[in-house]
Amino acid sequence: MLAHQDDIEETPLLQQPEQPAIATKARTPLPWGQFWIILVLHFSHSLVFKTLAPFTPQLIRDIGVTNGDEQQVGYYVSILHLSYYIPQTLAVLYWSRLSDRIGRKPVILTAAFTLATTMLWFGLSRTYLGLLLSRVICGAFNGENGIIKSMMMDITDATNLPKAYGYMPLPSMLASIIGPLAGGSLSRPADRFPEIFGQSQLLKIYPYLLACAVPALCSAIVWLVLYFCYKEASSVSTTVSLWEVIKQWFSQRSYAKRLALSNNALLSSEEANSEEVPSKSLPLRAVLTPKVVTVSANSGVVTLFVVGIGKLQQIFYATPIELGGVSLDPPRIGFIFATSAFADGIFQLLFYARL
Repeated sequence: MLAHQDDIEETPLLQQPEQPAIATKARTPLPWGQFWIILVLHFSHSLVFKTLAPFTPQLIRDIGVTNGDEQQVGYYVSILHLSYYIPQTLAVLYWSRLSDRIGRKPVILTAAFTLATTMLWFGLSRTYLGLLLSRVICGAFNGENGIIKSMMMDITDATNLPKAYGYMPLPSMLASIIGPLAGGSLSRPADRFPEIFGQSQLLKIYPYLLACAVPALCSAIVWLVLYFCYKEASSVSTTVSLWEVIKQWFSQRSYAKRLALSNNALLSSEEANSEEVPSKSLPLRAVLTPKVVTVSANSGVVTLFVVGIGKLQQIFYATPIELGGVSLDPPRIGFIFATSAFADGIFQLLFYARL
């Protein structure tokens, strides 16, 4: 029974061409010259969500969208979270497929730039509409979550990929500790640290700008690191530019509206298609095998519960006691989240690492 279970776990989700056995092949060392950039990128991506968690309910109260009704805080906080996750869910597949054509670097640079600018936008927003728009744009243009995994596949092989994935929880763990502490401690800094920030009119008008500037600055640094240090893997196609992809998309749209094309257009289209055949990716239907659908559904359900519980926790901590919460301020909420993340990280290192 155990042997059968091991065979199932080691079976690839997608059929791959015949490859020579790698049982006797020496383990390839991790390419740390590029792998550390992926770890920093993953840290920056996780830091955004962890920083916002402690002060989002208080922010909703301060902008006055609930008109003083505490029972509506959770409703508006939930919509704010959905405004990020829904656009990201709809767009992440297209960003991943685009990275197969123009390379990982342009797409990741776009995502890092979007994270930096939208976090500053979030901190400078004084209306609920401004908060919503910043999160919608951030989710729509942030394709990091799927591309990070593709970047790992580009620089690793079957001998060192498991070891590379073993390091991936570390950036998320650090972000789960640093993010809540920064978000909780640096929100409303003029009130918490009047001797340092009490004279700053900017931070009095925008009390959550400093907290949002932490992940924004981190994303800006990551953008510079990616631009100057990251090198595309040789297996990734970078022959097609983003402008060419846009022109091809518009040409396909116009072709669907026309009944005939000129001979010159047909010739140019055939030449373009012949050049793109080697880098053409699989259609979505070919990828959605029963095993892939099963694994994706399981991952989606687990993610739904994990994210849902995390969002409910911040609302519960910030809700007044008379409404069933514990009425904690952002610094205490941030400390609780950071302590929980630290305990979770220690538990994983001591127990899950051995498994």
